[in-house]
Parts: sequence; C-alpha cells; structure tokens
Amino acid sequence: MFPRLVQAVTSRGLWLRQIGVASLSGATAWLLGNQLGTNGGVISAIVSTLTIRISLHKSLREGIGQILGTVIGSGVALGSVKIFGFGFIAIALTIFVCAILSRAIRLGTIAAVNVPVIAMIIIGPGISENTATHRLVATFIGAGVAIFFSFFSHPNTPIDRSYELLNKLGLQGAELLAQMSEGVAAGYSQEVADHWLAKARALVRKLPELRSKIHDAKGYTRWIRVGQRDEAEKASLESLAIEHTLVQIRVIARTLFDAAVDAGIAEIARKEIAVALSAASYALTAHIEKPEDILGTSKSPTEDLRDAADQLTKTFLANTSNVSKAQIVKGLSVVSNIEIIADSLDFNSPALNDHVGGDFS
Repeated sequence: MFPRLVQAVTSRGLWLRQIGVASLSGATAWLLGNQLGTNGGVISAIVSTLTIRISLHKSLREGIGQILGTVIGSGVALGSVKIFGFGFIAIALTIFVCAILSRAIRLGTIAAVNVPVIAMIIIGPGISENTATHRLVATFIGAGVAIFFSFFSHPNTPIDRSYELLNKLGLQGAELLAQMSEGVAAGYSQEVADHWLAKARALVRKLPELRSKIHDAKGYTRWIRVGQRDEAEKASLESLAIEHTLVQIRVIARTLFDAAVDAGIAEIARKEIAVALSAASYALTAHIEKPEDILGTSKSPTEDLRDAADQLTKTFLANTSNVSKAQIVKGLSVVSNIEIIADSLDFNSPALNDHVGGDFS
C-alpha cells in the first residue's frame, strides 16, 4: 500500500508542484489584497488563480490580459450606468461592448471572459469610481503575484519542454517503425496492422500540443530570454521535422493496413520493406539520441535509409510481372514516405524550409 502511494505521488510530482505553487500564489495574493480593504483579497486571489500558468511567459500574457480586461470592464461599466442608469439596458450593453472589445484586442480566453465578469462585479455592489479603482488595484496585485509565482511552476524552460515532447514523440515513432519492420518480416495480420495504425494516429494527435509548446518557446525568447531566440528557432525546425516524420509514419501504417485488407504485401519485397522500415527507425532514433555521432560518420543513417528505399524500388521494378499492380502501388507509396522521412531528418525538405523564420509572436 505504502509503495503504491509513494509511486502515485512520484509520478504526479510535477502536477503537485504546479498546484502547490498555484495555492501559494492565491494565498499570497489574498494576503496582499486584503490590505486594500473589504473584498480586495478575494478579488486578488481569484485573479491570481485565473492568471497563473505553467510558465512565466504564459502567466505574463494572461496577467496583462486580466489587467486590460479589468480596465475595459471598469470603463464600460461606468460609462453604461452613467448614460443609461443601472438597469436592463446598462447590463446588456456592458456585456455586449466588453465582448467586442476583448475580441478586438485579442485577449486570452480567460481574460476575455474576465472583461464582462469584472464589469458585472463592479456594477453589483453599486457603481462608483472608487469601486472601479479598488477592483483594478486588486487585479494588479493578483496578476502580479501570479506572474512572480509562475516562475517556480515548472523546473524547465519552454524550450526544454518543447525538446522533451518532440524527443518523446520521435522515439515513440521510431519504436513503432521497428515494430512494423519486425511485423512485415514475420508476416503480420490485419489485427496487428490495425494496432499499428491506432498507435500512429495517437502520435499525430499529439502534434497540436507540440505546436503549442513551440509557440510558447518562441514567445518566451521574445519577451524574457531574447538571447535564446536561435535555440527556439532550432527547436521549431526540429519540431517540424518530427511532425512531418510522424505524419509519414501514419501513412505507412495506413498503407500496411490497406495491404493486409487487400492482397497483402509482395512476398518478393518483404525483406526489403522490413529493412527499409528498420533503417527509418534507426535514422529517427539516431537523429534524436546521437546527433553529434551522425556528424562524424562518413555515411549518415539517412543515407542508409535512402539506399534501402532505392533498393526497395529496384526490387519492385525488376519484378513488375510477378507482383500485382496494387502491391506495387503500395510498395512505392512506402518508398515515397521513407524518402520524405529522410529529407525531413536532414532538413532538406522544402516544406520545412518554408516554415523557418516565422515570427516570434
């Protein structure tokens, strides 16, 4: 029982750290906000809880949004009540105008919601300039405390977190390629191919999370660590290479699944397909785990991968009379996917170069 508890706590260490920091942030904001007077601490604690994020960059953006939202909400609420008096029209107009303004200045999701919420809080206890000022200062305190504490939410920078995820996804893709290589060599079933396809799809579904982390890394180097912009750019290029590779792995898994449903893969090319998939697995693993070793070799793993793809093509072309058209099409599709993987890992793909040099917004 006790070892299980220790394991459960250890496996959730990062999450526990984040909620612990968030709790301390909220409590500190409450303590400081109470110095303003009645309800100041509650507002500061609420804003702190809404603002704090996994990184300093995210919290900074959210905090600015919360403050802007409060300024807008306060101004709109004051103006609406002064013109129309407190009532149906003032409340409807306040919510409507706040929603439009928050969208126009592109506040974050939570900050955008906070605009009309702050306006309603101000109207609720009775509208006045003093109330608006009181809420605004409390919001400044809550956002400021959250920005400070967010520095301790995660031990790694956004760039480090980007590399952690892209390396993890890349190695999982390499493992899947190795499984497909072994399965093709042994003669796989449709059920096994379905399992490969499900795993490949699961990896591709992780790509939006990777893009989000790269976006955070770029923003981090724009506002906080300007000197690390080259590192963020490199991480962005690496993430695109992994993204393109995982997409090709999914296509390969789908091709092998379709082959299992149809006439199967060509027996005469079974060995070459298995070798090509194994070479792709090794090239992807080496790209992630041994990038320095690759630079010192006379022939890189991606060159070996291209050789394997070339050999597979020659096998199909030399046996067109012995292999069905469907099997040739599927086999050459695998060749095309493998060549794209090689280009992606070498950063030679035009699709990669077209995305390099994006802004750091």
